[in-house]
Amino acid sequence: MKFAWIPSLLFLVALTSCGPTEPAPLASDTPAAPVADETAEPVAEPAVDAPAESLTIGVMPKLVGIDFFNATERGAREAAKELGVELVYDGPVTNDVQQQVQMVETWLSKDYDAIAVAPNDPDAIAPVLEDARAKGSAVIAWDADAAASARDYFVSQCSPESVAHALMDLVAKNCGEDAKYIILTGSLTAANQNIWMGEMEKYRQAKYPAMTNLSETPKVSEEDQALATQVTTDILKAYPELDAIFAITTVALPGAAEALKNSDRREQVYLTGVSTPNVMREYIEQGVVKEFVLWDAVDLGYLTVHVAAAAAKGQMDPAQATFTAGRLGAVGVANNVVTLGAPIVFSKENIGKYDF
Repeated sequence: MKFAWIPSLLFLVALTSCGPTEPAPLASDTPAAPVADETAEPVAEPAVDAPAESLTIGVMPKLVGIDFFNATERGAREAAKELGVELVYDGPVTNDVQQQVQMVETWLSKDYDAIAVAPNDPDAIAPVLEDARAKGSAVIAWDADAAASARDYFVSQCSPESVAHALMDLVAKNCGEDAKYIILTGSLTAANQNIWMGEMEKYRQAKYPAMTNLSETPKVSEEDQALATQVTTDILKAYPELDAIFAITTVALPGAAEALKNSDRREQVYLTGVSTPNVMREYIEQGVVKEFVLWDAVDLGYLTVHVAAAAAKGQMDPAQATFTAGRLGAVGVANNVVTLGAPIVFSKENIGKYDF
């Protein structure tokens, strides 16, 4: 037929349109400009590093799960949100320095900008904190100090002298200046408690020389409230001449209060120490404990994160006399120690003002 070739030609055109794409043009060719597809999904931008000023700060209490360190966590998280930094708040479940060391080693592998630790044992934790400093992390001790070589700054709740004096003055006021007493601590390696006891003894010698410590070695509760109750029960039985007990950890004081509440010596023995308002409220209301000493634990956590962030940014000056920490305003600095303020004496009259 005259046009018999036409179907064959159409078949070849269809065949080539379904075949592989043409090879890329030679370098001398000018490629056609691509046509934008307005219906296509936008292509995600590649991930970029966080801004240099974005910090990750690890804050470690002596242990987690007790009222005092729950309160410091609240303050730490408040400050982290305020400053725009990432906060990791974690610690061991018991006052175990080896667990603290292992956790710091994990943090080192993650290159945290600052590490703030409340040491259970200042000597045992010193090597890993020195490693952290050598790797470029700012290192802060808080609540209890570490060796000066192992940290950049210490965030102290109050001066040790102010805590010691407040405690001794309470016993002198309530039991007389010739009172006989026992001290119940948390751990024999806790630096802050050891310093307080040293300052208590110096103050006793200077101001209350007729007072008597009935045990040269303090009794130990290992930050275990049930153990504190049992140890206090034993103290009450073993020392009939006892006038007062100092329970100088936030766990030891409520444990001791429970023992005293159930003792027939409740009206004869005066109990004081350090703890948080919420856990002591019932004992204050019942008259088992009349007064005790502490500071604002929320503010301590808040100040710790402010100092850690400033140290990581290189904004701390060892020569400065004050440091401005957000809502706290200016706090004192001396010899690389940043101090929150004076202790608070809690009693039935003021305990309702506090919630931590």
